Amino acid sequence: MKTLMEKLENFLELGGIKKDIACLVLGGISLVLSLTDAVSLPFDIAWVAIILCGLPIILEAIIGLVTSFDVKADVLVSLALIASICIGEDFAAGEVAFIMQLGALLEDLTVAKARAGIEKLVHLTPQTARVITNGTEKIVAAEAVKINDLIRVLPGETIPVDGVIVSGQTSINQAVMTGESLPVDKSVGDDVSSGTVNQFGAFEMKATKVGEDSSIQRMIRLVQSADAGKAKIVSLADRWATWIVVIALTAAALTWIVTGEIIRAVTILVVFCPCALVLATPTAIMAAIGNATKHGFLVREGDALERLAKVSKITFDKTGTLTYGTPKVTTVESLSEYDRETIYAFAAATEQMSEHPLGKAIVRCYKAENKKELPVSENFQMMPGEGVTATVNGKVIKAGNLKWLSKDNTKIDVALASKAGKYLNNGSTVIYIAIDNLLVGFVVLSDSVREESAQMIDSLYQLDVQPVLLTGDNQNAASAIGEKLNINEIHANCLPEDKLKYIESYQTKGDAVCMIGDGINDAPALKKADVGIAMGGIGSDIAVDAADIALVDDEVKELPHLLALSKRMMTTIKLNMIFSMGLNFLAIVLAMIGTLNPVIGALVHNAGSVIVIINSALLLRWKKSQK
Repeated sequence: MKTLMEKLENFLELGGIKKDIACLVLGGISLVLSLTDAVSLPFDIAWVAIILCGLPIILEAIIGLVTSFDVKADVLVSLALIASICIGEDFAAGEVAFIMQLGALLEDLTVAKARAGIEKLVHLTPQTARVITNGTEKIVAAEAVKINDLIRVLPGETIPVDGVIVSGQTSINQAVMTGESLPVDKSVGDDVSSGTVNQFGAFEMKATKVGEDSSIQRMIRLVQSADAGKAKIVSLADRWATWIVVIALTAAALTWIVTGEIIRAVTILVVFCPCALVLATPTAIMAAIGNATKHGFLVREGDALERLAKVSKITFDKTGTLTYGTPKVTTVESLSEYDRETIYAFAAATEQMSEHPLGKAIVRCYKAENKKELPVSENFQMMPGEGVTATVNGKVIKAGNLKWLSKDNTKIDVALASKAGKYLNNGSTVIYIAIDNLLVGFVVLSDSVREESAQMIDSLYQLDVQPVLLTGDNQNAASAIGEKLNINEIHANCLPEDKLKYIESYQTKGDAVCMIGDGINDAPALKKADVGIAMGGIGSDIAVDAADIALVDDEVKELPHLLALSKRMMTTIKLNMIFSMGLNFLAIVLAMIGTLNPVIGALVHNAGSVIVIINSALLLRWKKSQK
């Protein structure tokens, strides 16, 4: 029996959507020809629709009943089809099969393509490592690295395993793990994670976690487990199907017993056939998806909007989501007789040959603000993890951290330097500037908040949705953003597994959670959340692939519209279902008293299907009211 069921399932999977469309077209043509009697055949041409559209429904019903006693809407449809055929109402049977397959096709079209996010994560895993044994460097497969092996990592290379630096200094791009927009300076004794990228200096490290225990492998497992744990929504029609089947069969049997007319019993089965009920959900979803697309959202999962309507908490990544994700000069302060403009010009001139993202940001912002060429710099040198130095207009300029300047014979007034403390407490990055070994000022850089973020957060509160900040940034940076945007619930220093745990804790308490992020590190959380929304413009491909919905143009101001749209969609679905069920019960009464025959009954419930489709189509132009 199991082998037979497997063969039937394989048959149903052949051809996919293209096959379904072809069957619907041919079935529709056959029904039109059957009505017009344009074709003379020894059998009713409506049999084409019965075979092409009805047979898959009957097979699906058989499989569900035999394998798991799963009573769905297609069981009642199958009974109506078979009963109609038995009493010679071929057109009614073909027409019911056609409508049901149309609803199934609409539902299939709302399901997204299979996602490849996990495969892309696997490609991030380093394939080789430079292992040093007795002073000799040898390149080996990354999976062959053992704990306590000494590994050399060159500039630009991806770190192969987790470890601790034993010699050298550098800056590490940790976006893959923490989502931080800025590289982090590392030196002897600091931990480094697999999958992160060495930006500048070469260093040697001792392996501490290898193979399946490494950070990147743990994140791959997080994505896989989060996806497997997300339950799919069962359509309302299928949830109600058991009761519908029981009511329809009972009504049909009683009518046959009381009246003795089997045609009335068959008519009851036909009019109770849940065509409008099956169309109620997919038509509303497709219309809502069309509306969402016009507002910049690409809905990748058909039931994502259903899940979104139930959301009570939205967890945000900070960098690239609530902020622009790029460092920007926010302040330049003088601690000497040099004015702000001079210090800014010297800093930008010194950094113009730097490859460091902070240095590039200083140059970019200076040019945007001043619209003029930078002074020429000479003798440029870069000290990874510390700063840069160059000669500008005959003066030796240093730009870097305070620790480096203090050990490099720079005169520092501690009281003046402490002025930078308030910026550091807000999570900003401070670059100190020295001219001829004298500290003269500093440049403050921070990730700027999106202009629309504050209004968007306020709109979420109006929708009774609680915003939560989950970020890999430090507590100071997270708190500063939370204060600006009126976000009360903040979790800082989050690794991918931490974000996953917070989301799971909310779900355990009964909250439906939506996660919004843009980085690779957000992929597990995007999968775990009831709904994942990725920033499609600046977000990584892996984050987009892990999400249910992508915000194509990164306009987060549209998020409240999407939430309100999802709630409106669910209201439309419920109205559709109430109407379709009401019409069915009215039709069943008319069938019991003999007013409707199978063909007219089929046309009546098809009229109901048309009304459901029109009501759903109103969602295409729906707009959130402005308060």
